[in-house]
Amino acid sequence: MRKFNFLFWPILSGVLVAILLLQVFPDLLDSSNSTIEFREARNNTVLQGNIGPVSYADAVEVAAPAVVNIYTQTVVRQNVHPLFNDPFFRNFFDSDSIPQRERVQSSLGSGVILSSQGYIVTNNHVISGADSIIVALKDGREAAAEVIGTDPETDLAVLKVTLDNLPSITLGQTENYRVGDVVLAIGNPFGVGQTVTMGIISATGRNSVGLNTYEDFIQTDAAINPGNSGGALIDAFGNLIGINTAIFSKSGGSQGIGFAIPSDLTKQVMQDLIQHGRVVRGWLGIEIQELTPSLAESFGLKKLQGLIIAGVFRNGPAHIAGLQPGDVMLTINDNPILDGRKSMTQIARLRPGQVVTVKVLREGKELSFDAEIGERPKSRN
Repeated sequence: MRKFNFLFWPILSGVLVAILLLQVFPDLLDSSNSTIEFREARNNTVLQGNIGPVSYADAVEVAAPAVVNIYTQTVVRQNVHPLFNDPFFRNFFDSDSIPQRERVQSSLGSGVILSSQGYIVTNNHVISGADSIIVALKDGREAAAEVIGTDPETDLAVLKVTLDNLPSITLGQTENYRVGDVVLAIGNPFGVGQTVTMGIISATGRNSVGLNTYEDFIQTDAAINPGNSGGALIDAFGNLIGINTAIFSKSGGSQGIGFAIPSDLTKQVMQDLIQHGRVVRGWLGIEIQELTPSLAESFGLKKLQGLIIAGVFRNGPAHIAGLQPGDVMLTINDNPILDGRKSMTQIARLRPGQVVTVKVLREGKELSFDAEIGERPKSRN
């Protein structure tokens, strides 16, 4: 009996300790340890940093007066009878004697007053070919607009109206915005009047969309419809971050994929059109070829980075700097070339006279060249 008492207390103590351990560490019974670990927010967690307001009315109140409606009229001349459109039949008549009728074609769009001096930015396709342009302000005033300049390669145009006490919008710094930021689109969709829609920035730096020669779009899911073109894309504080330009749609209506031209590019184009009557673009004087995986392997590149220089314009900036056909451009000012179209757009946005450092791969060796940017020659139509 005394021997049993000697064994009983250690056993009982061990059982009690085991029960206590299982209460504290229940996973000890499961050798596979199938517990999934999660990081869960505490109930009292408060988001820090950018906290969105309940209403964006203040932002709209600040920006909306600078967003205008644009009405255009184009006189279209048509032959009285379709038979006169036949080239064979037209041979029997003098071109001046063929009867024609005129039809006025109207269209609408939006614009943004960027300067209280009366300068308005809109899309080139909104006013292209128009015989008359009328700008209507939110305060009810209207005025005929003069075309200061157009840039089809970015689809931007600058107009001017002569009115007193014009409101103007505040420009935001495009590089400060991030995917997920709240944005508002203000314009005149379908001619119903000024309308505001809300969304977020879906992407930045969109190119290869096939809309313009130079593309660096802000993508948004804010509803953009016909008539919104040329209108403002603003942030939650009423600052302009882009000019609404186009939508990606199979039905013609908004499907949550809209594109806006960044405000910094818009500002540069506007200043050039006002000061020079044209857009001054940087030019390196090269023809490029995209790098494919097989070409990258043949050049001994471990990753798909760079552009092949397919040709060099004689006495152009690249030729003077020493670049040669067959060189593979790796970086421009230490920025890796990961997207050829984007890199060429960045060069175009440089000012003539600026010096850039280009690193290339030539015959297996990395070389650096300093090239002075020139002005891109006028394209031949």
